[in-house]
Amino acid sequence: MNSNATRRARVARQIVWPALVLASLAAAPALAQTTTDYPNRPIRFIVPAAPGSAQDIIVRLLQPYLEKSLRQPIIVDNRSGASTTIGADAVAKATPDGYTLLVEPTTLTVSAALKAKLPYDIERDLEPITVLVKNPLLLAINAKLPARTTMEFVALAKAAPGKINYATPGAASQSHLLFEMWSARAGIKMQHIPYRGGGPAALSVAAGETQLALLSPVVITNHIEAGTVRALATGGLVRDPQFPNLPTVAEAGFPGFEAVQWLGLLTTGRTPKAIVQKLNHEVNRVLRDPDVTAKLALQGTMAAGGSPEEFRDLIAAEIRNWKEVARNANIEPQ
Repeated sequence: MNSNATRRARVARQIVWPALVLASLAAAPALAQTTTDYPNRPIRFIVPAAPGSAQDIIVRLLQPYLEKSLRQPIIVDNRSGASTTIGADAVAKATPDGYTLLVEPTTLTVSAALKAKLPYDIERDLEPITVLVKNPLLLAINAKLPARTTMEFVALAKAAPGKINYATPGAASQSHLLFEMWSARAGIKMQHIPYRGGGPAALSVAAGETQLALLSPVVITNHIEAGTVRALATGGLVRDPQFPNLPTVAEAGFPGFEAVQWLGLLTTGRTPKAIVQKLNHEVNRVLRDPDVTAKLALQGTMAAGGSPEEFRDLIAAEIRNWKEVARNANIEPQ
C-alpha cells in the first residue's frame, strides 16, 4: 500500500470509528428507555373470553387500580374462542415490550396438555407475571331440577342417561376435563355443550338450555341469588368461606375431587426482565390493597399474587398433572 492509500485509510478510520461509538452511545439510552420509562403509553389486556366471563369481570374490577398504579390507561380487549387459544396466540405473537398482556385462566395449562398442536409454545412465547386470583369452582344446576344435593342430581342423571346437558366455557377447558372425570366417577353419562366463555355458560344454565355447570362464582353467583340456578357444592377440598353452608364435592360423596381455578397475568416471551419485574411489583401491590381484596371477596374469589418464577412452576406442574389426568380418562389430544 502506497503512502497516499495509507493516509486515506487512516483518515477513514478516524471518521468511521467515532461515528460508530457515537451511534452505540445514542442507542444505549434508547434501549434503557424501553425499560426505565416503562410504561409510557396505554397497555392492552387481552382477555381470551367473552364479556361477562370470570376473566372479564376480574380484569374490569382491577382495571382502575392498575391504571392508577401504572399511571397509564388500560385497554381491555376481549378475544374469545378456541378455548382461549385465539387470545393467547395474539399475545404470544405480539411485540415483546410489555404493552400486550394476557389474562388467562387454568385453561392455559389444560390446552397445553390436551391439544396436539398449539400455534405458540407456552415456555418460549409466553412470559408469566403473576397469579391474579384463585377460587374454587361451583357445581350448580338449573333451579327447576328436583335435586337439592349432589347425590340427588347423580340419581337424576342415572335415571336419564345422555339426557342431561352440561355447560362449559369451551371444549378442552378445565371445566370440560373436570366434568369428564367426575362423570366417570359418578357413573353417569351427560352431553357436553361448550360455550364461548363462562358468562354464556352460566346464562345457559339459568335459562334452562343446559342443566349443569362447574364455573367460577364470579359468573354464576348472580344467577344463584336470582333463584334461577341452585348451587350444590363447591370445588375446593375445604369449604369456601364465601359459601360456608355449601358442602364440597369431596364431602358430597367424591373424596379427593378438587376443582379450583386460577387466573393469571402473562405477557409476550422475551419481554425484558425489568419490565416483567415492574409489572409483577405493581400488580402484587394492587392485589394487597384492602379495598381490592374486599371487592374480590364479594365476587367469590381471592387475591393471589406471587413471583413470576412461582407462576412458571405452577404452569409446568399443572401441565404434567393434566396430561396424566387425560391419560387416565382416555382423552386423546385434539
